[in-house]
Amino acid sequence: MLKSIWNEWKKIGQELGPAFAGLNLVAGVAIVARFLQGLLPGPTLNRAISEVLVAVVLGLYIRNALGVSPRFEPGVQFSLQRILRLGIILLGLRLSLQDVAATGVTALVLVAVCITIALLMAYTAGRLFKIPARLAALIGVGTAICGNSAIVATAPVIEAQEDDVSFAVATITLFGLIAVIFYPIVGHVAGLSDRVFGLWAGTAVNDTSQVVATGAAYSPAALDVATVVKLTRNTLMAPLIVLIGLVYSRASQRKLAGKAAEAAHLTLGKLVPWFVLGFLALSLVRTGGVVAGILPQNVDKPGALQSAGAVLKFADEMAKFCILMALAGVGLGTNIQSMRKTGFKPFIVGLCVASILAVVSLSLILFAGLV
Repeated sequence: MLKSIWNEWKKIGQELGPAFAGLNLVAGVAIVARFLQGLLPGPTLNRAISEVLVAVVLGLYIRNALGVSPRFEPGVQFSLQRILRLGIILLGLRLSLQDVAATGVTALVLVAVCITIALLMAYTAGRLFKIPARLAALIGVGTAICGNSAIVATAPVIEAQEDDVSFAVATITLFGLIAVIFYPIVGHVAGLSDRVFGLWAGTAVNDTSQVVATGAAYSPAALDVATVVKLTRNTLMAPLIVLIGLVYSRASQRKLAGKAAEAAHLTLGKLVPWFVLGFLALSLVRTGGVVAGILPQNVDKPGALQSAGAVLKFADEMAKFCILMALAGVGLGTNIQSMRKTGFKPFIVGLCVASILAVVSLSLILFAGLV
């Protein structure tokens, strides 16, 4: 694991140079989004339209109306991957391990049910609308687990074609963006509590960046819950991919069994990614009160609590801005024109799966005592 973390740091160092120009663009969009959101009048409108939502919409406009030069692409991708993970790590300082454990156990039951429903719905809708079984499987996995990451990891196991992967990614991206915009509106209209909304977003929204955006658009407390639930979903990716590989191995047993074993090896190494470890490490720091030198023997020293508060506030602001940058990157990285080329049938399947998952997830949370 230490070697894996070291390799990640080396990759980050190699990516920083090419990403510099794009990171400036992403940071600029994030700053402008924060400024524009601050101009919104009234507490109701200011709460309903978050800076994260403004950043996504502004990024979408720049990408699709004005265009983004290829030299900015590395920075956009860097923000989507590295900057987002840094924000998730820093969120760990806002939660104790007790909070993480309590939310995670609740989420595990909910997530398991929702994954099963999403996969069954994708299979059924795929047969109904006569789209390829592999494409339906990718849409189901992307909706059920962790969006584009799950799609890319599952594709070689089921020998999916590049077109299948592209269609699935476009479908998941579209409905994830729709969720970022409409979930907070539905939540406010329905008067959902922060915890209920966080559980809902964490189980029903697709990609990690989209979950973070949806939670942040609602409230900081909802963001905390949604993040923990989403990380719980992510940990189920490896065993699910192995299971899918075994199912598809019936058609071509030796070939696909080898691919399933290879995928299991690759994904089990990512079962607890380094940024999840970082999140848990900072949660441990928060749990033990080990912030800014505060240890059991010096907790009563003058200024210790003030120093800890300053550190926590700084980390919280850093986490917020990292997430804001990452979601500006989501907008800047989404090409609406490419989605139009996908065709309607995969989108119809994605709509069926996403809609039913949203309704079932919220129903379970509200009526099955999982709050």
